[in-house]
Amino acid sequence: MNIWFGQNQAPNFPQGAAVTIGNFDGVHLGHLHILQRLKAEAKSRGLPAVAVVFEPQPQEFFARKHGREQPYRLTPLRSKLRLLRETGCLDAVWVLRFNQAFADISAQEFIDRLLRRGLNTKYLLIGDDFRFGAGREGSFETLQQQEGMVTERTPSVLVENIRASSTAVRQALSSGNLAYAGKILGHDYTLCGHVKHGAKLGRTIGCPTANVQLAQHHYALSGVFVVEVEGFFGKRRGVASFGTNPTVSSTLKQKLEVHIFDFSEDLYGKRIHVRFLHKLRDEEKFDSLEDLKKQIWDDMDVARNWRAE
Repeated sequence: MNIWFGQNQAPNFPQGAAVTIGNFDGVHLGHLHILQRLKAEAKSRGLPAVAVVFEPQPQEFFARKHGREQPYRLTPLRSKLRLLRETGCLDAVWVLRFNQAFADISAQEFIDRLLRRGLNTKYLLIGDDFRFGAGREGSFETLQQQEGMVTERTPSVLVENIRASSTAVRQALSSGNLAYAGKILGHDYTLCGHVKHGAKLGRTIGCPTANVQLAQHHYALSGVFVVEVEGFFGKRRGVASFGTNPTVSSTLKQKLEVHIFDFSEDLYGKRIHVRFLHKLRDEEKFDSLEDLKKQIWDDMDVARNWRAE
């Protein structure tokens, strides 16, 4: 899967391309349905299958512009590209930078500049809620009117009678319902990052933790979790805290700290994947470090003995 970054790195497809467009945040089952259909349509037409994604996501850009709280992000760009590659459905991804100049282009300019000149789009597949162009003026009907380009849309995918969407995953994660989030995603929710140096407080209470460096987004999770950690060492069970650590920190920056059971090797600089299996409890502020230490040891005992139903 080839990847292009930025408006000035437009791929060149002289024969044309089969294209889909979206945020693909989480790469859930609804997204997978779109990508699998795109792959089939591309194959039948003898075209490469290409996805266009935006960074930052439009909702994040407008929230920052208007001083609003950042919306939840499920997958940072690097993880999103990995998940897209793992679907096996795409030949290429074009990552477009979403800024004010991009937000201001008209729907027709979006079509002419990106879909026609940029990608030479012959077939376009979009979700049923796709809008584009300044003021979200462009719609499915706008695209259907374009000559030389077949545009189709896919109906929603339902999981337990609820539309599979990134919003549904965010809601499930923020409420601690990891099982339902996993059903919509088609896989356990996972965050990845390199291990960096932290305050090393865990060492002083007999529970050393890996401080995982994450892309700076607003994540839906908060609390203490049973996790499976994957890295150069294979896969191991662990317990993770994800939040602001209110007992020992006054910052509102989210931090992911993971204790891996029965493991003592150096992880600094190594990239690990943290798969969230079950929420143990909400984050809370303790009156003392001794109270925090006791709760951490209780969490470790429960996490060691937890078994999926």
